[in-house]
Amino acid sequence: MPNYTVKQGDCLSSIAQKYGLFWKKVYEHPKNADFRKKRPNPNIIYPGDVVFVPDKEEKKESGATGKRHRFRVKGVPEILNIIVKKEGYPRANEKYELEIDGKTFSGTTDDDGRVKQYISPSAKSGKLVVGEELEAEEYKLKLGYLDPVSEDSGVQSRLKNLGFICGKADGDMQEKTIAAIKKFQAKAGLSVTGEIDQSTKDALVQEHGS
Repeated sequence: MPNYTVKQGDCLSSIAQKYGLFWKKVYEHPKNADFRKKRPNPNIIYPGDVVFVPDKEEKKESGATGKRHRFRVKGVPEILNIIVKKEGYPRANEKYELEIDGKTFSGTTDDDGRVKQYISPSAKSGKLVVGEELEAEEYKLKLGYLDPVSEDSGVQSRLKNLGFICGKADGDMQEKTIAAIKKFQAKAGLSVTGEIDQSTKDALVQEHGS
């Protein structure tokens, strides 16, 4: 099977699902050794990355005729795991409503501001509303669009997800982004420079969770 070039919005699970495979089968293939080295977190890939997709292997299971048998597909669905924060602080124990692919789920964030929900690997977008009445805030979700922190757009996306106002995640490091970086650095106990150094990237990944 030919190599697959990653496009914006792709994730490893959606690529694997497209070819009828489990994501680990793709990620752990020997021909993807360089890809694994470049992208140690399989959930965060970047447009232009090249992934080898192995051929699908048939698996046979024996079973008596005239009887009912149950089989479970591993790795499907995926888990959406979001921690909702504002200015870096969790929105804990607040009611939420999550809409993914036309399906609506509701619940309450945990002590860390976390929302967890099973979703399809092919899901691309959604909407999350946290809080009630005047405290309610809506978050647009673009699934599979988180760029690596090595990219400026990846820095901006993490700042936005943590509740820091920084404008669009387009890689254009303007005043809003610099101001957001400074606020994050101050909160994280780093030198407030507005520069994206390695310590700031590491702190962003740790705070964001990816």
